[in-house]
Amino acid sequence: MGTAQKDLLEVVAQRLQELNTNAFAVEKAAGLPADAIRSILRSEKKSGTTLNRAKDVCDALGLELYIGPPRNLTCAPQVEIEGTAFSTVDRIEGAIAAGHGRINYDAPAIDRLAFSNDWLKQRSISAGDSFLVGVKGDSMAPHISDGDLVMIDTRKTQIMDGRVYALNDGDNGARIKRLEVIPDVGIILRSDNTTFAPEYRTGTDAASIDIIGQVVWSGHNWI
Repeated sequence: MGTAQKDLLEVVAQRLQELNTNAFAVEKAAGLPADAIRSILRSEKKSGTTLNRAKDVCDALGLELYIGPPRNLTCAPQVEIEGTAFSTVDRIEGAIAAGHGRINYDAPAIDRLAFSNDWLKQRSISAGDSFLVGVKGDSMAPHISDGDLVMIDTRKTQIMDGRVYALNDGDNGARIKRLEVIPDVGIILRSDNTTFAPEYRTGTDAASIDIIGQVVWSGHNWI
């Protein structure tokens, strides 16, 4: 198996695990030919997967297929602990809300946390393009609670239904919500806490929403 085909297999398998689904279900939902994804996982084709088929599979899984010059990721400060490389992610002042909130982008980092480079790579997180910020409010509980810390990857601004994003929501300020796009209609902002009703943004309200980035990690505060 070629290196590129092996990389594709690993990325597809990881993505299925992240989405908590299986190849058959994605093939059916996306209208892909039978075994389009399963053949990649089984590595049946000696000639490898065609570019068009790889693009269709990536689209179905919410992955980006990119061919071009190496892209410049923002470098994060590096540390090494017992031979393992880590990148540090800035923690910034302020709070992002499961409600109304604010983020002080101009203030210097007040802290940094280190994350294994292998862990970051497995999740396609760019440490230099990410930041950590505290959460205020409980509308995203029980998954994200008041006082928790979240990591936001600012490269991930394309909305994938059901994912949690940080966004600037007009007069409501900076918020984190689970988003769903209704094509040609608008965006639904959902809270994980079911006592909070879904919020709908259409027309100019939907167009004014600024996606800061995707919430890719959270740390729970037990104190």
